[in-house]
Amino acid sequence: MRYNDDMDYEFSVAWFIVGLMVVVVGGLFVKYHQWVADNFGGGVGSYDKYKLAALITVAVGLVAMLNIHTVFLAWFFGMLFGGIANG
Repeated sequence: MRYNDDMDYEFSVAWFIVGLMVVVVGGLFVKYHQWVADNFGGGVGSYDKYKLAALITVAVGLVAMLNIHTVFLAWFFGMLFGGIANG
């Protein structure tokens, strides 16, 4: 039996709420990325970097909301350690 065969998709209300909170924080970060860059970063030169980080935060939140992060992690660790588990 392969490691990935045990990891089926299962919806979780708790992860939906956590993912929703991450999406909200990421959305606020997208809206106020210029203010954050001015006060915590290099100013105008880092606007795009902060906006990219904000969009990545939103994407991670969506993945957590749908509870597919476990599928991605099982796939990743199956690639790394699949040979060990299969003997």
